Amino acid sequence: MDLFESTQRAGSGVPEPGPTAPLAVRMRPRTLDEVVGQAHLLADGSPLRRLIGDDAPATSVVLWGPPGTGKTTLAYLVAGNRRFVELSAVTAGVKDVRAVVEDSKRRIATGERETVLFIDEIHRFTRSQQDALLPAVENRWVTLIGATTENPSFSVVGPLLSRSLLLVLQPLASADIAALLARAVEDSRGLGCAVVLEDEARDHIVRVAGADARKALTLLEAVAQSAEQSASSSGERTGVITAELTESTMDAALVAYDKSGDQHYDVISAFIKSVRGSDVDAALHYLARMVVAGEDPRFIARRLVILASEDIGLADPQGLVIAQAAAEAVSFIGMPEGRIPLAQATAYLASAPKSNRAYVAIDKAIADVRVGRAGVVPSHLRDAHYAGAERIGHGQGYQYSHDAPHGVARQEYLPEALEGARYYEPTEHGFERTLSERLRAIREMLGR
Repeated sequence: MDLFESTQRAGSGVPEPGPTAPLAVRMRPRTLDEVVGQAHLLADGSPLRRLIGDDAPATSVVLWGPPGTGKTTLAYLVAGNRRFVELSAVTAGVKDVRAVVEDSKRRIATGERETVLFIDEIHRFTRSQQDALLPAVENRWVTLIGATTENPSFSVVGPLLSRSLLLVLQPLASADIAALLARAVEDSRGLGCAVVLEDEARDHIVRVAGADARKALTLLEAVAQSAEQSASSSGERTGVITAELTESTMDAALVAYDKSGDQHYDVISAFIKSVRGSDVDAALHYLARMVVAGEDPRFIARRLVILASEDIGLADPQGLVIAQAAAEAVSFIGMPEGRIPLAQATAYLASAPKSNRAYVAIDKAIADVRVGRAGVVPSHLRDAHYAGAERIGHGQGYQYSHDAPHGVARQEYLPEALEGARYYEPTEHGFERTLSERLRAIREMLGR
């Protein structure tokens, strides 16, 4: 038995799936022209297209994008006719990587091309595991294709990233997901049964799947089986996938988001305004509607992070910490469990004291800068850590705050053109009451 029998493919592009393979596997694009979405990567002459073909350069690649956007498919297409070995960073270790590299080196010695090593979820590899890949990538003993849902700037070691081409995949649009569903119904590789997909049912699957093509096709397959069984029991030759059947099969309520997208914006607007208005029950209601409708949980989490700074701010600085923690938790654990940290953050932010003063302050400061109210940096505040700075007066007269009474040195910090300007004016809400008293004392010590 070959060492990599369960994870390797000897060539010829995307492997031909068996009849029992999941729909998402059967519908995997065989060429770049079949790929839906990612138009920014598919243009003629793009770096991605130059990687496809027998004469393509042996270039390692990091594919970064959300789940279900085509990372594995692109890995197969880039591999082309080369030997393809797939490892998961969840279960594989350095020993597995080294075994693939040694096997590839032996094959190169006999005249074969290097093996394409595809590592899914490469961000889960430790630094030492990633470092073990460097010699193989550097010497082109393998062509590495790493897939990650995490920002590779933070999750992939710099030397490995610098030796690879980074391709960023964007979330699929609703129209892309709908097109995939239509293809699965009509294509001979698709469902393999006669069904009609009603528009309302299609839209519900699109919403529940979010930007995840794999999830959409998995849901469609489950609903199609129900439709086929229903048609068979009633003597019909064609199954009909209705909204009702979709709802019951997926065990989720069909929340009324209309096709124009207005309901999507109405519900998120109501959610934001309910949190801002401190109505925790209303906020949780709109959160529930979004969760049941299949709204992207990362979208909800981003809105909570923005809310924490825009509408709560320094009245409760802990709000941003909790919102950011919820966003990270959702990214880490996914759904449906992700609804719990989202609800926790929503309840906390809705209950917190509110202030938009930090938001107002930065916008006022930006407005001044944009109309030219900037001025030169006072000479005593300028950088004095280089040869010649003292000769031109930079840093002279600067008072070190830690040597001053109460840690506040009385000197001018703003440019002369902005002397006396005030941007941040705290409220008396929550922690800003303390900040308000503190700022009054500080500004008095500064002579402002």
